[in-house]
Amino acid sequence: MAMCVEDRISSFPDPILCHILSFLPIKEAVRTSIISTKWRYLFASISTIKFDGYSMSGLTDRNIDNFKNFVDRLLKSPDQVRLDCFRLSHEICSWNDGDHDFDISGWICAALCRGVKEIDLQLSYLEDILPAVLFTCGSLVTLKLDAVGHKFKFPSDVCLGNLKTLHFRDSFFGDYSILRLISNCHVLEDLAFIECDFYNTSVINIQTPSLKRFILDFDLGEFGDLKYVVVINAPNLIYFQCTDAVAQGYTLSTMKSLEKAHISICDCDTIDSQTIATHLIQVCNVRSLRLTINEIFRTSKLPIFHNLIEFEFLGRGFNGREIWLVEFLHRMPNLKTLTLNFPVVAGTQWKALEVPSCLSFHLKEIEISRFNTHMIDMVSYFLDNAIILEKLIISMDALTVTQKKKARNQLLQLVKSSKKCLKLVVIL
Repeated sequence: MAMCVEDRISSFPDPILCHILSFLPIKEAVRTSIISTKWRYLFASISTIKFDGYSMSGLTDRNIDNFKNFVDRLLKSPDQVRLDCFRLSHEICSWNDGDHDFDISGWICAALCRGVKEIDLQLSYLEDILPAVLFTCGSLVTLKLDAVGHKFKFPSDVCLGNLKTLHFRDSFFGDYSILRLISNCHVLEDLAFIECDFYNTSVINIQTPSLKRFILDFDLGEFGDLKYVVVINAPNLIYFQCTDAVAQGYTLSTMKSLEKAHISICDCDTIDSQTIATHLIQVCNVRSLRLTINEIFRTSKLPIFHNLIEFEFLGRGFNGREIWLVEFLHRMPNLKTLTLNFPVVAGTQWKALEVPSCLSFHLKEIEISRFNTHMIDMVSYFLDNAIILEKLIISMDALTVTQKKKARNQLLQLVKSSKKCLKLVVIL
């Protein structure tokens, strides 16, 4: 007897089915059209349209025109629903390499005409592709441009009144039009420059009261010497990330709302650069700080971080980082969680180091990544002095099986001899 299987999914309302289809690659969404007559044209009403390299896999010169016509109909046909997202990514192939003559600009305009909220473009070449109307669109809430070396210039009438998220990656900015763009995004909350570079620019001036999240990740591969001053006036900032080879200077407004910062500083090898780096770290109201440095600078110039309760330290490539770390901990009287990720050098006299007050009164959790055999003395120092420590996490992924067994036994002995009631977590 044949079993009758009830098709419950097809009984869902069309808007719910279209929402489900929006999570599928476009090829898979189209294939659902063969399920039944109800599904035949559902894919054409999805509100999220994403094309990646997989969409073009298997295409030949004979059917490339069919693919272009399909995209044109999908985006440009009348009476279509409003778009939530339009995305082009190039994991496998390039959409604009000149071989296929895709109408990228037309597709973007079609998405804009449908009131798209998010545009995400990952393209290797943007010259003459981005229509000017992209930067005056009132419906855009999110704009992400991965331009792979493109030099951006923006029209004088740029205005994105509803834009909340603006991300650039692998891009170059050679004039002040980018600052004009930012200043005309009146509700901008999330701004990111990832592996970008500013040339022919003396000041990077970010004046955005609405900004809550800001990433400034400079491309340090080719442009290691930064010739500009960074000015940030964002009093409502909650998250700040800066990867930098130390600019000519920083002017930071008071960030009373700042909760988390990730600061990575390179090439801090002169007195001037150390002074500038110290000024950058003076995000005094931060509650969580992740700091990566490869040079020592004077901790005595730093303020007291009264609000700091979480600190992650990544120290690379300089001697004395252990002593520097303990000196820095003296600036964090209320620290509760400490994460360490750096290679410890044998020979550090841990027992001779003065104990920071946070170890005596507040520190409850320590996590040590990339544990090696030289770190036993450091662990002993923290166990002896962290009076109210509740949890110790040790990651041994860098050790051999034999080293892991030996280190585990040493740690267990240390914890036992410390007579502390704490939870030891060993990640092998």
